[in-house]
Amino acid sequence: MDAPSDGDALRKRLEALERQAELGGGAERVAKQHEAGKLTARERLDLLLDTGTFVELDKFVTHRSSDFGMAEKKIPGDGVVTGYGQVDGRQVFVFAQDFTVFGGSLSGAYAEKICKIMDLATRVGAPVVGLNDSGGARIQEGVESLAGYADIFLRNTLASGVVPQVSLILGPCAGGAVYSPAITDFIAMVKDTSYMFITGPEVIRTVTHEEVSKEDLGGALAHNQKSGVAHFAAENEQACILLTRELLGYLPSNNAEDPPVVPCDDDAFRSDPALKDVVPANPNKPYDMKEILRAVVDQRHFFEVQEHFAKNIVVGFARLNGRSVGVVANQPAFLAGVLDISASVKAARFVRFCDCFNIPLVTFVDVPGFLPGTAQEWGGIITHGAKLLYAFAEATVPKVTVITRKAYGGAYDVMASKHIRADINYAYPTAEIAVMGPEGAVNIVFRNELLKAKDADAERARLVAEYREKFANPYKAAELGYIDEVIRPEQTREKLIRALEMLKDKRQDNLPRKHGNIPL
Repeated sequence: MDAPSDGDALRKRLEALERQAELGGGAERVAKQHEAGKLTARERLDLLLDTGTFVELDKFVTHRSSDFGMAEKKIPGDGVVTGYGQVDGRQVFVFAQDFTVFGGSLSGAYAEKICKIMDLATRVGAPVVGLNDSGGARIQEGVESLAGYADIFLRNTLASGVVPQVSLILGPCAGGAVYSPAITDFIAMVKDTSYMFITGPEVIRTVTHEEVSKEDLGGALAHNQKSGVAHFAAENEQACILLTRELLGYLPSNNAEDPPVVPCDDDAFRSDPALKDVVPANPNKPYDMKEILRAVVDQRHFFEVQEHFAKNIVVGFARLNGRSVGVVANQPAFLAGVLDISASVKAARFVRFCDCFNIPLVTFVDVPGFLPGTAQEWGGIITHGAKLLYAFAEATVPKVTVITRKAYGGAYDVMASKHIRADINYAYPTAEIAVMGPEGAVNIVFRNELLKAKDADAERARLVAEYREKFANPYKAAELGYIDEVIRPEQTREKLIRALEMLKDKRQDNLPRKHGNIPL
């Protein structure tokens, strides 16, 4: 029998290294990961990417540390799996942190792996998806690991608005590590198994004497409901990864492309009689704006973003005749649809994302104004409200607005009005476009008359009806050209699709500048 050739030995060495890299931290640590209700890095990538499309890079990279006995602790891949693959046939770049290897902690070499795929992503124009599950900076490496984080933060910043960036938080993400996801466009978390915070419960207990659990401090619901840091809260990792695949389907690969168009068998010109009665005759009665959204978009499917935060405004993606659109809508079912600090920031961030990536904006308006009160004023509602105004005014993508009911005061201006460069503005017959509501206007304008009236209540009722007839309708705005058309609600889908088709080749540029100074 012939002796094994050098080629056979080299092949066996390659196979051994591959097996070692793919085993990560070993069977015992993989079992612990599964016991904690978490998948491994490679299992996650198998779910995220189309079968057979993953190409791994830097599989054999190891750390360069020799302190604290680390020279004897080297695992190929060093705790992060990086590479590229496809989602629904479209290229994406990925990194998946492996908690089974040194707790997923970041080393200098680990950071270089992530930086490499981020550089490739911006070079070829494809999204970056990061699957985060890490104990933070690798303490044994000291400042080298901190430098690695900063290198990643820089690339997150330079890639912002160039390629979409999505962060999945699938385990711990603490300390400086949270700033990479915070710079990215969307953050998805998993209930009960993922958390984010700058300082953990132990430090908080020592410094402020507050008692708080990891989940309450930085869990999925804390960041989806309270802080607004995260955009999605999934029941489990599988659901988190599937929603990420769906999200990517609405987005272009980069800022030089238009969003993808999918075949649509939903009649573009269908009329929906149910829309006739969605907006109540009583102007003070709430209704669910999502009923209108679902009735209008393709297949009645609306992909909501930040569903649990600032519920008085609704943002998300949908398709109209197969084309992606970003939707912003006041929600009269919650706080009467008023704009407050949280709603303004939530919508402004979303509007700017859509404008970065050539996604047309469709805005549904039913807003009584900005929320009054000392908490709002002292919290900076002026600055935060201006963010939304700035975002809509700056945006150059196609912008179509539908006023369903109230559009009062400065909030009318802010919500993609004609005056801040909306392209087409529609209104339902139920629209009320005015400086303020009829009751408030009458109390101010006719204050002296009401003081002198024998029956002030009857006179107020008459004046309110008169004001509503004259001003609280869409026709004065239509006379001035601020509303392009007063439409029947059941025709909303057709009107939007026709407008967007007309606008599909829109070209508009802002004045030359390095960048604007949005009121942060």
